Parts: sequence; structure tokens; C-alpha cells
Amino acid sequence: MADQHDHDHDGHDHDHDHEESGAGKIVGELPDTSKGTARPITVVGNPVLHRETKTVTAFDAELSALIDDMFVSMYAAEGVGLAANQIGVDAKVFVYDCPDDEGVRHIGHVINPVLEPFPADRPRNLDDGNEGCLSVPTAYAELPRPDYAAVTGQDKDGNPVRVEGTGFFARCLQHETDHLYGFLYIDKLSKRDRKDALKQMAEGTPRYATVPND
Repeated sequence: MADQHDHDHDGHDHDHDHEESGAGKIVGELPDTSKGTARPITVVGNPVLHRETKTVTAFDAELSALIDDMFVSMYAAEGVGLAANQIGVDAKVFVYDCPDDEGVRHIGHVINPVLEPFPADRPRNLDDGNEGCLSVPTAYAELPRPDYAAVTGQDKDGNPVRVEGTGFFARCLQHETDHLYGFLYIDKLSKRDRKDALKQMAEGTPRYATVPND
């Protein structure tokens, strides 16, 4: 997912008092970026982005190396989340380094994520902020999403994990899980908004390496 803070015409009035209260707090561990290699980003139209990815069954050195590459690729593209198919790999894996609306920074990875149903006992508030995607470079559109999300899955060693988030981080968890099931955020837009996003992409120049579609 692209960092909406790069592109703040979204009308999102972040509560700066809140941001200050969480500023500097990190949930998760900083990755060792000396291990990975940045790979170019696949863009809308590439078949790997438009179908469900394969479930991961081997929790091995190859998987750990993929996660290293994904973190480095995400940082190279200045993103806050990245799914494996965005670097052309057919596997249910995503990584994230994403703030929530309180300024807390969440870092980690999830293998085989499944989005939990929205809790029945929680008020369902929609956040209609802007959303962007590294696979739809330079384009942004408003997309209402629940302001809370939780995913279950596994870590790189096969241990069960559960990650929950609010605000912008909730958007990230939903966005990245969608990727692994073959959906881009523009697939959830109206025809007009989708067309506008693709026009923005056509007119823009990404600041990172992409894979040209044949």
C-alpha cells in the first residue's frame, strides 16, 4: 500500500494530539534490511495480481529470504505495506511498516492471512480516507473501509499470529489481505473512480522500479 501521508489532499484531518501521544512507539521488530534485495513492483494488468495466490506450506529459508526482499522492496518504493504478488511471487505473504492514526508504528509480516469478520459488538465506523497502491502508481482515490480490522495467519516459522489495527493501519491490513486474494483497491471503486485512478496512473511517473506489462 502507498503511504497516504505522502499525498495529503485526502481531507483527512489527523488528530495531531493523538499522533503525538503514540509518536515513536513501535509494535513489532525493525527488519534487517541488509539481508534483502529490492525487486521491481508489478502493476495493474499483470496476471499475478488478479488471481488468488497460493497458500504457503513450506516455512523455510526461502520464505525468510522472500520476506527480507519484500521489506527492502517496500522501503525502496516508500510504501507502508507490500504483498508477495506485488513483486511477482505467487504466495500468501504480506509485510507492513505502517502507522495507525495515533502515530504508533506497526511492523511485521503475515503468512496465509485471513480477515476476521467484523466484530458484532463493535461499532462499525467507516473511514473514507484516500487509498493508494504501489501497483497502481501515482493514483489515489477515496475508499470507505471499516476503521478496525484483524487478521489471523502465521509467522515465517509457522507459528499462529493475530494482528489487529485501527484507522490507517486497519486500512493497510485489509488492502494487503485483498491483494493475496486477487483484488486491488481499485476493484472496489465505482467505474468512474476506477477510470479516474487509472488515468492518474497513466499520467504519472512512479518513483520506483516497476515491471512493464506486455
